[in-house]
Amino acid sequence: MSHAHSPHTHSHGFGSNSAGHQSRLLWVLALAIFFALAELIGGWLTGSLALLADAFHLVSDVAALLISVFAAWITGRPSSARRTFGHSRAEILAALANGVGLAIVSCIIMYSALGRFSHPATIDGLGVVGFASAALVYEGISLWMLHRGAQDNLNVRGAFLHVLTDALGSLGAIASGLCIWLFDWSWADPLTSVGISLLILVSAWRLVREALDVLMEAAPAHLDVDEIRRAMNALPVVSGTHDLHIWTVGSGEVCLASHVVTETPATNADVLIAMRKLLSEEFSITHTTIQVETRNADEAHRTEADTVCEGACPE
Repeated sequence: MSHAHSPHTHSHGFGSNSAGHQSRLLWVLALAIFFALAELIGGWLTGSLALLADAFHLVSDVAALLISVFAAWITGRPSSARRTFGHSRAEILAALANGVGLAIVSCIIMYSALGRFSHPATIDGLGVVGFASAALVYEGISLWMLHRGAQDNLNVRGAFLHVLTDALGSLGAIASGLCIWLFDWSWADPLTSVGISLLILVSAWRLVREALDVLMEAAPAHLDVDEIRRAMNALPVVSGTHDLHIWTVGSGEVCLASHVVTETPATNADVLIAMRKLLSEEFSITHTTIQVETRNADEAHRTEADTVCEGACPE
């Protein structure tokens, strides 16, 4: 078996955007600490469970953001001889931890809210509206800061979902505060808390599922493996493909490895170039390892192979 590299092989590193994500996360962390303290005080002064629920969710945000900041920092560290992929999956582990944390917070809030239905408390509705409105301002700023990074980074998306559920919680707290202030509906407070909890659970499940997909090396949800296989087989002189694997190392870092069967060794270099061009332009996959095997009529078990590796992905 002979090995040759395409003349256009490039090196691709992982985790190159971590510095920008880390800066955004630090700003949001500072805001979260300030408003978490403000809402805790507000919940204690007003007696609102909905406001306290939102405040404790903010406290969980502070912990989650600390994890996210640390993960963004460690992801930016260079790869080593032992960790050839770098530290990209630190952010995936952080996203998983954030998802589990969201679920735990949701269950705690729901348990407390159910008790309030049978034992309602005296609540300052107008005070709830004031504190929740102030928190909503923080959450709006934080969502704006995190939105761009949440598009392509699971760690930042975890922080974004934390803040988004906070914003929904603040809206719920404002609504319950108005109901209590205007109509003396004390049941609005625990009912809002249950609603917030359910929203948090949905967000937590989605985040955990995405993180587990990456850790279990599932094919990315936005890519159709069968479609990619058909496109690869449609290239000239390609007889077929086998051992096709598509997985994600870190957020948005898709890798592909496959064996491609051709008819003659003279076409191998052309197939490698065409394959790289197809995967890059049609599917935005640039980290590839392609082994081209030549069909041998005399000895089917023997092959000649050319290998090209784009990036740091193994076969």
